[in-house]
Amino acid sequence: MKLAKVYRRVRARDGKPDLVTYEARWREADGRQRKRAFKKKSDADRFLTSIESTLHAGSYVDPSRGRVTVGEYAERWLAGRTALKPKTISSYLSLLNNRLLPRWGTVRLDRVTYEDVASWVAEMSTALSPSTTRQAYHLLTSLLDEAVKGRRLPTNPAAGVELPRLPRKSRRYLNHEDVSRLADACGKDGVIVLMLAYTGIRWGELAAIRVRRVAPGVRRIHIEEAMTEVDGKAVFGSPKTHADRWVAVPGFLRADIAALMAGKSPDSLLFTSPKGDVLRVGNFRRARFDRAAALVGLAGLVPHELRHTAASLAIASGANVKAVQSMLGHASAAMTLDGYAGLFSDELDAVADRLSEARERSTVPPLCPQSTVTTLADHAASR
Repeated sequence: MKLAKVYRRVRARDGKPDLVTYEARWREADGRQRKRAFKKKSDADRFLTSIESTLHAGSYVDPSRGRVTVGEYAERWLAGRTALKPKTISSYLSLLNNRLLPRWGTVRLDRVTYEDVASWVAEMSTALSPSTTRQAYHLLTSLLDEAVKGRRLPTNPAAGVELPRLPRKSRRYLNHEDVSRLADACGKDGVIVLMLAYTGIRWGELAAIRVRRVAPGVRRIHIEEAMTEVDGKAVFGSPKTHADRWVAVPGFLRADIAALMAGKSPDSLLFTSPKGDVLRVGNFRRARFDRAAALVGLAGLVPHELRHTAASLAIASGANVKAVQSMLGHASAAMTLDGYAGLFSDELDAVADRLSEARERSTVPPLCPQSTVTTLADHAASR
């Protein structure tokens, strides 16, 4: 690319007063000439200096590509998110329409500044929850990251803005007795409680299990589909991590699951509403779960907490990190540790105890008293 400083006087037409503009010109690698006009010579100089810097750094961005508005670019950006799940798309649309576009829709990409984004985040923090504020900010940064990749912006102007902290939530883990009492209080739907608490599957995964995915003998269930509710409609797709998995079914649950399978076709849903429709978490809570939880002293409990309970019970029974990761369908063991690291403390203590026992059974001689140890320094001094 070739850089050129060109200044020229432009005479206005139609009887208007003479205007002086300063025009910066440069040529791109494909031979196309670019230009931009400024009212001040100093502004033109600064602009050309910045262009020269990006040329040398290999980060040149055509300034004209950043003149599209955030609203226009957001439409293109969202259209390209073909791998996202319908529920995620619906969430993004809500954030765009209610949080991003009212503030940024008419702003050009190249006019978004760090200070303005920081001010926007601060305003949201006073009116919205930390979670919603962070979601809106991350959506804007994702959109601007894509603009950087598309060479519409040299850098992301929203990067590094300080965000409100999420409040720490204390998790409630049920023990075996709690789970049994809750399942009994749910009556005929108690098998749903037991499935969630002893397999760790998500609600949407449970609601999407079909009879043909239950292995012979009801020892395993193949989780390869999940149900989500999008704008009130049940939508079936891949599990959250887009990866299928097998979960083991405890022996005490097999007879109940076999009874649910009886008389159903292979493609029939294993768990359904009393009317045979798709099982929805809101209906389940209103019909049985919430009242049952309050009855056994667990008021406020939500079905998703049974997934945490499953992790807790598995770890307490001796499961390692990889086993819990597989059961929960986490993308990595690191994700499992991030969520449940504190529950593995007993296992670490057990490892330390086993190491001590192994050492005692070995032939390692006892440590010598300090007074009888000759160090290298003592040996050197004696010489």
